[in-house]
Amino acid sequence: MDVKIDDSWKNILYDEFKKPYFNKLVDFVKNEYESNTCYPEGKNIFSAFDFCKFNDIKVVIIGQDPYHGIGQANGLSFSVSDNIAHPPSLINIFKEIEQDLGVAYPKSGNLERWAKQGVLLLNATLTVRAHEAGSHQGKGWETFTDAVIKKISEEKNDIVFLLWGGFAKKKSKLIDANKHHILQSGHPSPLSANRGYWFGNKHFSRANFQLQQVGVEAVDWS
Repeated sequence: MDVKIDDSWKNILYDEFKKPYFNKLVDFVKNEYESNTCYPEGKNIFSAFDFCKFNDIKVVIIGQDPYHGIGQANGLSFSVSDNIAHPPSLINIFKEIEQDLGVAYPKSGNLERWAKQGVLLLNATLTVRAHEAGSHQGKGWETFTDAVIKKISEEKNDIVFLLWGGFAKKKSKLIDANKHHILQSGHPSPLSANRGYWFGNKHFSRANFQLQQVGVEAVDWS
């Protein structure tokens, strides 16, 4: 079975693609896309990996599920396509960047611009049925994306992991904290942010500080 994913990742994850669970996952996803409306578009399922090559990773941001509304999900966690209204979590991400770095709130919610700089925008589950949040959870995606996080932890050094909310924080057990930098806070969703668990975390300036400490170019979060 051939997975359409950037070659830098294909080499790293070759063994994972051969495992029985992954073949079952592919069959499930193919069937779902044939019989239901699902997001993101098939060509964008692995966009997080296509825009951020393995050798370029600086920062990893872990989301949970793709957006399940029409035209929203584009394969990058928290990101939406151009000309799509910004979901509440993304609005709060941009507001925190405004406060943290003093940059203007952007027009586009498409985070390809971050991914191309080495920010892996990884959802734990890479697909979803339209208007049914969590509908593709527990089918194998989490096993795959956990393996991705482990590989990054093992193969790389000095990556900044941004873990927002309880779900993402659980992924810390997959990361070697002696080799990498883990920043944790509440989730940017209104429920968490309005309780004071998100705003003021300064994760964007702190991530850049950690990168610069090891001689890596800072991310332009604008």
